[in-house]
Amino acid sequence: MNLSGVTKEVWIRTIVLLVALFNQGLRVMGFDVLPFAEEEVADALSIIFMVIASLWAWWKNNSFTGKAQSADRILRSE
Repeated sequence: MNLSGVTKEVWIRTIVLLVALFNQGLRVMGFDVLPFAEEEVADALSIIFMVIASLWAWWKNNSFTGKAQSADRILRSE
């Protein structure tokens, strides 16, 4: 097994999966791991989605003007 070649994304997905499986196992056994109402969880997920979408849109190069689009074409040609 070569763990040095495993990407960060693979580790993140694996950890999230293990946490989800652990949480589900505890719920099956009758433990309430996350003491939040469904509405609170939905609000939190909505806020997280909004923040991620905002940061992604802000980080990316959004060329709306003709000059910016022309500069993008020149940049891609090099």
